[in-house]
Amino acid sequence: MSHSSTASDFEKDTAVEKDVGQTHLTEGQADLVEASEPHFIIHEDDKIPNASTERDGESLKRVASEKPSVNNIKSVPNGGAKAWMQVLSSFFIFFNTWGIVNAFGIYQTYYEHGILEGSSPSDISWIGSIEAFLLMLVGSVAGPIYDKGYARELLAVGSFLIVFGQMMLSLSTNYWHVFLAQGVSIGIGTGLIFVSGVAIISTYFSTKIATATGVAAAGSSIGGMLYPIIFYKLQPQIGFAWATRVLGLIALLTLAISNLVLRIRVVPQSRRKFLDLPAWKVLPYLFFNLGSFFTFMGLYAPFFYVQSYVIQTGIMDEGLGFYILAVLNAASTFGRLIPNFVADRAGPLNIIVPCTFMSGILQYCLISAHSIPSVMAIVALYGFFSGALVSLPATIYVHLAGPTRRGLIGTWMGMGFAFVSIGMLIGTPITGAILAASSFKAIWAFGGSLTLLGSVFILLARFAQGCWKLKVKV
Repeated sequence: MSHSSTASDFEKDTAVEKDVGQTHLTEGQADLVEASEPHFIIHEDDKIPNASTERDGESLKRVASEKPSVNNIKSVPNGGAKAWMQVLSSFFIFFNTWGIVNAFGIYQTYYEHGILEGSSPSDISWIGSIEAFLLMLVGSVAGPIYDKGYARELLAVGSFLIVFGQMMLSLSTNYWHVFLAQGVSIGIGTGLIFVSGVAIISTYFSTKIATATGVAAAGSSIGGMLYPIIFYKLQPQIGFAWATRVLGLIALLTLAISNLVLRIRVVPQSRRKFLDLPAWKVLPYLFFNLGSFFTFMGLYAPFFYVQSYVIQTGIMDEGLGFYILAVLNAASTFGRLIPNFVADRAGPLNIIVPCTFMSGILQYCLISAHSIPSVMAIVALYGFFSGALVSLPATIYVHLAGPTRRGLIGTWMGMGFAFVSIGMLIGTPITGAILAASSFKAIWAFGGSLTLLGSVFILLARFAQGCWKLKVKV
């Protein structure tokens, strides 16, 4: 048998093995695996010889890279104690990143009548918006650092800044104290650790990646649900300072688990670029980023102000009103799981467009909601649909980049998240200024209009990516 025919047989066998490894992967799961790191490679010295390069006395055998790759499906654990411990680590990272950001509404309400009583709603909301802004901006910068294998260092430093920020917040008495502790310190800390929570799972799971990612991402909703309840229950009994320290202790204990169990299995063999300016000439990418910018500019108005709305307007008493943020975040848990499951079959852009549209409409519905059942129903639905807007973009960036721009997926995500973070930064402070000058009806109209405008641009991205045909998986 000739060497050339043997090499051909090897290529066929390899293709078959790849097909078998991918059989049970949905498109969304495959996208996450595809985005995680460069292709599995074979060392130059170990390539199969061709007809012109014989190795006498040596039998041909398959040789892999010394470093395992997540794209070599057979090498991915896809379960086991160590893999699921990474899910636990990621769960608590989500719990202490987006969970903290989603819980800011409890502080917005407290600060307006507590230690920052002299500050306007707009000034107070700057604290929460800078926190969310830094989460996304620092997260995009931390990506290349993670690529170099410093995930544990990022997690350690970020965890320290989050706990330190909480403890300094407990000592705060002035606006600038709160701004530096909660907005800057915690914001930078969450940005440093978030990328590790997102990236680590795709290196440990293949066919179970959707389940593992869903379990981990649920941490953000559960954190956003539990943190407000704990603060509300403890603050009247032990005061603001000690209630904040208790939250800091919870962050310390949960992040300690993440630091103890997180382990890097593989690192990318190529480093991502910080910028790819020609990407902005790609219409689907441009439209999606514009849509996400306007969407996130208006999306967080209910997260920050719905609690104040139901209490100040008398729709709910203070005891019940403080739980509405927990209802919103609890519903968001399902919004992060179900739409993602459907998106694997219908396409993520096809799912995110109606979710964005419904999020805008539901904000308008709050204008006419004057009873407990109506507000609760709207808030629960809003939590569900807005949850999809947080969980789907990463998969969408993979779709937009496509197979021809594989090496730029991380760069496209980083640029997109950095751009969208500006919308998050300015959105809620503008909402607060509108509230000071007008009423809650005006801020629901403002937030709803921006979210609807965002849905239009995302719809344009969908058509630019998948043509004008409606029955196309995009």
